Amino acid sequence: MSFENLENTDAKTIPIGKLLYMIGKGYMMYVNRNMEEFDINMTQLHLLFELSHNANVNQEKIAESCSINKGAVARSIKKLEDKGLVARQVDENNRRQNKLSLTKEGEEILQKSSKVLHQWEDSVILEEGYVKKELLQQVLKEIAIKTMELNNGECING
Repeated sequence: MSFENLENTDAKTIPIGKLLYMIGKGYMMYVNRNMEEFDINMTQLHLLFELSHNANVNQEKIAESCSINKGAVARSIKKLEDKGLVARQVDENNRRQNKLSLTKEGEEILQKSSKVLHQWEDSVILEEGYVKKELLQQVLKEIAIKTMELNNGECING
């Protein structure tokens, strides 16, 4: 649907799922374009956020919690490691596993990239004043939980 078509279409006739899809795609485009200066993409950023919330986790757990296939996680982690944003350490309890963590540089990139994400939120949500940001976050969280429940606990790239 083009910008002009969307502007001229009654919102009640557009399924919410379609709108969420359009928002998600637009968000990814915005983030990828604005992450170029940091030389990372949306998937890599997602993994950095995951590592910031779950320190010393292995690739398999990341793949599972993000619903991303193990191969894609391995490739993205390797690129992040090559850039010095992620560190691997052999798990003393299981020497076949590596624990992953953010490096100082990874934490800095995550902090800088958070500003880009907040700029999008401010532009889309706050400038228009449609709804309070905290309320929207809570409602979207509940929708995400319900969606995961409907999919037996799975959420693609979530």
